[in-house]
Amino acid sequence: MTMRSELATEIRRLHAKLEKLGWKEDDCALIAPVTLEINELKREQNAVILAHSYQTPDIMYGVGDFIGDSYGLSVKATDHPAQKIVFCSVYFMGETAKLLNPDKEVLVPRQAGCSLADAINGQQVRELRQQNPQAGIVCYVNTYAEVKAECDACCTSANAVEVVESMPQQEIIFIPDRLMGENLAKISSKKISTWDGTCIVHEGFDINSIRDIRNRFPGAKILAHPECTPGLVAEVDYAGGTEGMLNYVKNSPASTFMLVTECGLTDRFKAEFKDKEIVGTCILCPYMKEIQLDDVLQALKDPRPEQVIEIPADVAQRAKRSLDQMFELEKAGKKLLQEQGRSKLPWTA
Repeated sequence: MTMRSELATEIRRLHAKLEKLGWKEDDCALIAPVTLEINELKREQNAVILAHSYQTPDIMYGVGDFIGDSYGLSVKATDHPAQKIVFCSVYFMGETAKLLNPDKEVLVPRQAGCSLADAINGQQVRELRQQNPQAGIVCYVNTYAEVKAECDACCTSANAVEVVESMPQQEIIFIPDRLMGENLAKISSKKISTWDGTCIVHEGFDINSIRDIRNRFPGAKILAHPECTPGLVAEVDYAGGTEGMLNYVKNSPASTFMLVTECGLTDRFKAEFKDKEIVGTCILCPYMKEIQLDDVLQALKDPRPEQVIEIPADVAQRAKRSLDQMFELEKAGKKLLQEQGRSKLPWTA
C-alpha cells in the first residue's frame, strides 16, 4: 500500500470515529500523518496506548487502544501482552499503571498535574496519622504513589462505599477529595473526616444549570460524578464513576442525557452513543488537555526522563499493598451491605 493510500484509509477511519463530534474529513487529514506514525511505532515497540476519557478525541479515537478511567485502564494493561504502556493521562495515573505493571515500561506524554493529587503529599498523611491514631485512612485513587503508600487502603468512586464500610475503624479520614468525602458521609455508617482537596472540574458545576436542564428537557436524565457538591449530587438521576455512567446510558430507555463531568467524557458519549442526545454544558480539565498527539509521538520516539515512570521500591511496595487492600475491603463491603439490606446504586441513599 502506498503512503497516499495509507493516508486516505487513515482519514476515512478517523472520520468514521469523529464525525459525530463535528470533525470533517479535512480535519482528520491534518492529524492522519501523526496518528499513522504513532500507531506504527506502537506496533513496532510492542506498546499499548491507554487514553483516559478526559483526553481529546484525536487521542482517544486516533491512537488509543483502550479508553476508560484511571484504575480500570491500569488493570486492562496487566492483561495485555504489550511490554510498554503509554498512558495519556495526568501523572498519578501513570504511577498507578506502574504499580500494577512493575515489569513493564510506563510512559506519560507529559508530566501533567491534578488539583486533587496535588492537594496532599505523603508527609501530610503521616502527620494526619500521628494526630488521629484511632482513625483509618482511605485515599481516593486520584493520588500520587507516595500518598497511597501512607494509607490503609485506596478506593475508586465505584467502590468507595464498600471500602469505607468494611474498614475496621469507626472513624475514617477520607483523602483528598472533600466533596466526595461529604457525599460519602451522607450514606456511610462511619464517622468521616475529609481533607480540603477538590477536583477543579467537578466543583465548578452550578446546581442552577442542572435545574435549567430539567426545565428545558423534562425527560432528560442527569448524571454526575461524586466529586461534585452534595447538593448537586442529590438532584441528579445517577451519581457514579465513568463505567457506571456508561452502563447507565447504555441500559436506559431515555434518549436525552446531561453529563455533569469533564468535556472529554461528553465527547466520548457523543461518539459512542450515536442514538442518544447529550445536552447541557461541560467543563474542560486543563491538566488532561495538556497532552497532545505530538507529545505521544515524542514519547515513543525518544522519551525524556520525566516521561518515564519510576517509583522507589519501598514506596511502590507500600502503595501496591494499599491497592491490594482495596480489593479485600470491597469484597467484604459488598457482603456487609447485602447483609444489611443496603444494596444500592452508587452514591444514592
